[in-house]
Amino acid sequence: MILITGATGLNGRLTIGEFAREGRPVRVLVRSLSKASQAGIDRLPGVELFEGDMSKAEGLRAALDEVERVLMISSASPDMVETQCCFIDACKRVGVRHVVKFSGAESGIGFDPAKFRFMRMHEEIEDYLENSGVPWTHIRPSQFMQVYLREAPDIATRGVLRLPFAGIQLSPVDAADIAAVSYRLLRDGGHIGERLDMTGPEALTMDEVAARISAAIGRKVAYVAVTPEERRLSLLAHGVPPGFADALDEQTAERLKRPEARVYLGTHEAFGVRATTFAEFAERHRNVFRGDSA
Repeated sequence: MILITGATGLNGRLTIGEFAREGRPVRVLVRSLSKASQAGIDRLPGVELFEGDMSKAEGLRAALDEVERVLMISSASPDMVETQCCFIDACKRVGVRHVVKFSGAESGIGFDPAKFRFMRMHEEIEDYLENSGVPWTHIRPSQFMQVYLREAPDIATRGVLRLPFAGIQLSPVDAADIAAVSYRLLRDGGHIGERLDMTGPEALTMDEVAARISAAIGRKVAYVAVTPEERRLSLLAHGVPPGFADALDEQTAERLKRPEARVYLGTHEAFGVRATTFAEFAERHRNVFRGDSA
C-alpha cells in the first residue's frame, strides 16, 4: 500500500491524480475530510481517505497499517520540522519500508540553503530521516512554474509581471513533472538513499518568462522589476502571514546574490518524464493568465 500526505496541497493533489489516471489504489492522509471533499479528492477512483494529524503519532497507526511506501509532504509552516520528524518516528515504529520526502533545492548556482529558513528546515528533516534507519529518498525540486499563476491578476489586467528578480535567472519546474516522477517512484520503488534534484529545462530571466506568457496569451506582458520591500508590502496586503513574508524576503535576498541558475534534468531522464518547458506551461494555463478562469 502507498500513502500520500499533504494531499490537499498542489503537489499532493497532482500525485494522487497520477494514481487515479493509472487506476492504481492509493491511501491518503488528510487533516480534514471536509477539506479533502472540497478539493474533490474523495471522488477520485481508488483513493482511500484517512483523517489524521502528522504531528500526533497516536492517530497515525491506522493510516500507516500495511503501508510499504510513503510520500511525505506537509505545508511550509513554522512547525514543519516537528511535524515531519514526528511522522518519520511513526513510520519507523510500524515498519514502513520506504519514506520519500518531498523536499526542495534552489536552482541558483551557489545558493546557500542556510540563508533561507524553509531550506534549513528541509535539510534538518532530511538529516533526521537519513539517521532514522528508515530507507529514504528525497525529491528536491526547484521553484514551481505554478507560482507564476499567482501573478495572473496583474498579468491579465495590467499586462505586467511584477517580481523582485531583476537581473537573475531561475529554472522553474512544472509541478506536473514532479508528480509524474513521484508517482513512478512510489509505484516502482528503488532509488533508496538518493537525492533527486529537479529543475525545469531552461534557466530563464523574468523578461524571458514574461515573453513566454505573452506568446501564450497573445498580448504583450512586460516584466516590471519591484523592490523586495514593495513585494513584501503587496504580500502582506493580500493576507500573507508576516512570518511567511519574512521567509520569502530571505529567499529573495539570496537569489539576488546568485544571478545564474543551473539546469538539471537527470531525475526527469531517470524516470522517463519529458521536461515541460515554460512555454508549454504558459500555453496550458493561458486562460488563467488571460483572466478567463481562476
